[in-house]
Amino acid sequence: MPFHIVVLPGDGIGPEVTQAARQVLDAAAAHYGLALKYSERLIGGCAIDQLGTALDDATLAECQQADAVLLGAVGGPKWDDPTAPVRPEQGLLALRKGLGVFANLRPVRVYPALIDASPLRPEKLRGVDLLVVRELTGGLYFGQPKRRLEENGRHGAVDSLVYWDYEIERVVELAFQLAAARRGRLASVDKANVLETSRLWRQIVQQVAQRYPQVQVEHVLVDTAAMRLVASPAAFDVIVTENMFGDILTDEAAVLAGSMGLLPSASLGAAGGGLYEPIHGSAPDIAGQGIANPLGAILSAALLLRYGLKQESAARAVEQAVERALQEGCRTRDLGGSLSTQAMTEAVLERLSFEHPS
Repeated sequence: MPFHIVVLPGDGIGPEVTQAARQVLDAAAAHYGLALKYSERLIGGCAIDQLGTALDDATLAECQQADAVLLGAVGGPKWDDPTAPVRPEQGLLALRKGLGVFANLRPVRVYPALIDASPLRPEKLRGVDLLVVRELTGGLYFGQPKRRLEENGRHGAVDSLVYWDYEIERVVELAFQLAAARRGRLASVDKANVLETSRLWRQIVQQVAQRYPQVQVEHVLVDTAAMRLVASPAAFDVIVTENMFGDILTDEAAVLAGSMGLLPSASLGAAGGGLYEPIHGSAPDIAGQGIANPLGAILSAALLLRYGLKQESAARAVEQAVERALQEGCRTRDLGGSLSTQAMTEAVLERLSFEHPS
């Protein structure tokens, strides 16, 4: 039975980088004797144009039945009207909710060969290898009510920040498991001095911590975490936080790596193979030019192999090939080089060295 992967190329550079990721997945499949079956569907702005909705029911149903979902990016100026009733981002939020992927894993690693690509001083970047675990299906992005206010000629708006105990516990539990398998340090980021949801968050972290005595836990206010992320990033191992804080902090962490084009992500739930996507956006300014950095998508394919298909050796091989390509000077334009998307993809493929399957 082949593994079924739904590919959602999306908008902008999404189709270009997902094609690069597919080439790498095919190389892994050829070596390990894996049978892969792809199906391609619409999401985001292109889905609005063709289907009238950012994610149709048939696409969501197919994603729910798949072994894994590979996503490009959504959005662009064409659909960037905040008053529009249908927006590309609605498809992404509906996909996350529909798949039940409550934990977004965003590894941030500084490659020695790219240490000068970051605006931070090199001594601050040595040894940076952290993992952000972001709660993905609760908080402000999904809270109800969301509404506009009209009162005495004034205009306002309401967004509700809601978290239930089970939503917090399941993502925190996963974060502890990951920290226990890494360096045994977990930073829980909240705003417990102000927000009631953060006080509940902190309470549940303390409860879960009792089951993981081998993990050192610290509670960090989000403003302090933002400062420490650039002042002493190597001090972090695993960071767990709520939805909006995680969204902001991981974009900040892209500065450490030197380019947002380098960072992958995996979104996991209690069941199913998960959702895999680079953290960058659709970059409409360079779409169609063949110059987008494919490494975030390729590294997302490595996470798909690891978590979705349980192919750890193949995942490591892809990650090592990316590191070798960077060490040997392969660069796309965002990294100061001149390689096209396809040339960078081929550089990774040429450096793949798979272990013999067991």
